[in-house]
Amino acid sequence: MIISLKDSSTWLQARRYWELLHVLVARNLKVRYRGSFLGVYWSLFNPLIMTGLYTAIFGTTFASYYGNSILNYVLAAFTGLVVINFFSASTSQALSSVVGNGSLLNKISLPVSVFPVSMIGANIFQFSVGTFPLLAVMTLINSKSLVNVFALVFPFLALILVSTGIGFLVSALYVFFRDLPYFYELVVFVIWLSSPIFYPAAIVPPQVRQFLGFNPLSPIIESLRQITLSHSRPDLSLIWGALLSGVIILALGWTCFHLWRHQFMDLL
Repeated sequence: MIISLKDSSTWLQARRYWELLHVLVARNLKVRYRGSFLGVYWSLFNPLIMTGLYTAIFGTTFASYYGNSILNYVLAAFTGLVVINFFSASTSQALSSVVGNGSLLNKISLPVSVFPVSMIGANIFQFSVGTFPLLAVMTLINSKSLVNVFALVFPFLALILVSTGIGFLVSALYVFFRDLPYFYELVVFVIWLSSPIFYPAAIVPPQVRQFLGFNPLSPIIESLRQITLSHSRPDLSLIWGALLSGVIILALGWTCFHLWRHQFMDLL
């Protein structure tokens, strides 16, 4: 009987969390795109424009690393850009989510973690309806394999795990350090520059390349490119590496958020 009551309580809490998350995600999207003509598809516009710019500047130089194909370089640059854009947008928005809802938390008892998660959720929705379908079509045309199309889910899942873990971490840190957004802009820039977005990883000197392994986005980008550009089956070692780094970062972020959460209300 006691076990049954515990299960019922857990189920009610999970349902309440999901309903609250749904409301917050919808609110975030409405506020973000109120009066917008393209709505969530603006998230696709930026990487397309940047892909065209990188192709015009670096396409001829780096095409040799992608089978002497400008089209392959276009796909490689696009995949790198959608990863860094998702990461940058979702974590930067999650950073201020707890502090930004401090007045609400002081009035109503709510699970604090739902605010950074809702920011990640809004970006997941954007990606799912805007970028992912285009990426799936490009993969199907290039690889001619439905297996590769379905495999796109795994590096995307790894990206969600990494972004959620970092989102938990920075949203908690921002409660204590209000200068964090300025420092985090620099961190995102370093991650962007150290990720093989507009350049192939092969051009990085070996002595520097080993340090790029600490960049959590690198295995995600490499896995996504292998699935999208390759005519072979998805490389499971790349997928597992991306997922493992995602799980580790999520566990680290959630642990820090959970340990510091009891101090939030005194500072909000």
